[in-house]
Amino acid sequence: MIDLKQAAAQAQTTKPVSPLKPKSKAELGLERQHRQEETMAARELLEAAKAYEQGVRSILDLIAPAAFQVKPRMIDLGGRFASSMFVVTYPRYIAVGWFAPIVTMNVPLDVAMYFYPVKAAIILKQLKKKVGSLEAELVSDAEKGAPRDPVKETALKDIEQLRDSLTQGTEKFFQFALYVTVYADSEKELEDLMDKLDSEFGSKLVIAKRVFYQAEQGFNSTMPLANDEMQVYFNMNSSPCASSFPFISAELSSDNGILYGINRHNNSLILFDRFQLQNANAVVFATSGAGKSFTVKLEVLRSLMMGTDVIIIDPENEYKFLSDSVGGTFINISLNSDAKINPFDLPRPVGGADRPADIIRSAVITIKGLLRIMLGKITAAEDSILDRALIETYAKKDITADADLSKIEPPILKDFESILEGFEGSHDLVLRLKKYTEGTFAGLFESPTNIDMNNQLVVFSVRDLEDELRPIGVYTVVNYIWNIVRSKMKKRILVIDEAWWLMQNEDSAKFIFALCKRCRKYYLGVTTITQDVNDFLLSPYGRAIVTNSQLQILLKQSPAAIDNIQKTFLLTDGEKYLLLEGNVGEGIFFAGPRHVAIKVVASYTEDQIITSDPKQLLEIEASKKEFADDQAK
Repeated sequence: MIDLKQAAAQAQTTKPVSPLKPKSKAELGLERQHRQEETMAARELLEAAKAYEQGVRSILDLIAPAAFQVKPRMIDLGGRFASSMFVVTYPRYIAVGWFAPIVTMNVPLDVAMYFYPVKAAIILKQLKKKVGSLEAELVSDAEKGAPRDPVKETALKDIEQLRDSLTQGTEKFFQFALYVTVYADSEKELEDLMDKLDSEFGSKLVIAKRVFYQAEQGFNSTMPLANDEMQVYFNMNSSPCASSFPFISAELSSDNGILYGINRHNNSLILFDRFQLQNANAVVFATSGAGKSFTVKLEVLRSLMMGTDVIIIDPENEYKFLSDSVGGTFINISLNSDAKINPFDLPRPVGGADRPADIIRSAVITIKGLLRIMLGKITAAEDSILDRALIETYAKKDITADADLSKIEPPILKDFESILEGFEGSHDLVLRLKKYTEGTFAGLFESPTNIDMNNQLVVFSVRDLEDELRPIGVYTVVNYIWNIVRSKMKKRILVIDEAWWLMQNEDSAKFIFALCKRCRKYYLGVTTITQDVNDFLLSPYGRAIVTNSQLQILLKQSPAAIDNIQKTFLLTDGEKYLLLEGNVGEGIFFAGPRHVAIKVVASYTEDQIITSDPKQLLEIEASKKEFADDQAK
């Protein structure tokens, strides 16, 4: 209960509240000025923030085109054109990997696949209705006496099989969408690419259509945003969906053969037997220091372990340490060497397959090629004189079409010179030939052959031959090896290092090409190695040698040669840059129609035997010397 008297007393003792005192003009002016300063400061801060934002670029700003124009069938991305295709329907049967030719097309493209799972119960219910409808139609046709309809029967069989798979859980059901967007620098190029893409789809009996007034939706659907704006589906179960996957694992391995390296796609082993291919020939292209000699030496060493004979033509004594390590025969071919090869040697027929007349004719043609290299340009009349002189030279040694070639003694270059002197109009030829019989280059061809090829590894070194004599010497050595190969059939590999020398002369290039074409008959595989790729490929015989070589190894290439390499081997841009940027021993390994990225690896012991690194070779020599000194102590 409130005491009214006490409340009244308190009211009388309380001081009255004074009204607000008005501010002066000076105070109001100061407040206004303060507010204006705060507003200006906030405005400056906002402008500074806007200026900062203008200098900040996000990843979207970096990847966005300068302009974007949407056309009915394509879009223009700042001067680069793009168009899309979507798959409408598939054939009844489609092979696994059918999409690989499209994915591996050497064109820039984006691929999008969308999978929308459908519950099995819904599909089974609809399939049950479809089965009932088809069975009713087949029964009705049978009652009417109509001929059987194989289309309906096949559809019924497929549906029943799919019902079983869905019921057992071995298959799932999806709505599957597949879109492809292609890019080009001009509208004409884009049209050509779209026609090419349409042909690829058509070759697989897959019906695909190009976007029309949906160019932007097609482009957005193939962007890595998982945004399907096209929504063109096809009902498909798991197996055909899996056959469309673009993830192709390149395998290149067989049950037999040697280890060439590691598959850089999936780290599997590249085990291969070159003699299982259509032919056993190989080409190795690489720049200096890219590991081509290392790769070939490793193949040689591992082939020797498998019982294959190997013959090597060595231009720089790179294979001497390998030969010494495995107990091979190292033959130095030079003017001052004791090893001699007679270019007039003849092969012994293998099993009577070649007649003496054919062997003599082939020898005359081969020696004429050698004489063209030795004597330079010759006229048609001089060519006829050489032809008749060679035949008479063999005839003088009783080497005729009826002779037993196993008991003959072949002539030498001096015998040919004496026969040639007796021909009218041969004076100039004899003068040019005397350089090799009596002049500066005498001592290389005028002696009978005295070398021994009875070894699993034989290395012919031509390092000490003069530059003018080197093509002649290599041609003679290759011809001698060819005669040995034809005389006794064995599993052999012939390695010709720095083969571009032989490509510089038409006769020697023609001879190597003929050797590559015929060697399969005699169980021989020819390996040609070169670092001067352009000289090799610009020769028509060089390109033919590549075509006749089923095994091809490309290591790091120079920018000057990469365009020629890409054109010759039909490389994609990715493979092109792989060859430009690869490390030592990395490249591409071709075996017939298949190829993979390779990394050549060797064990420690193999590396010590086959290395070509000068620094490593000096370290090996130093360690050997140190070991020998310790043994002496």
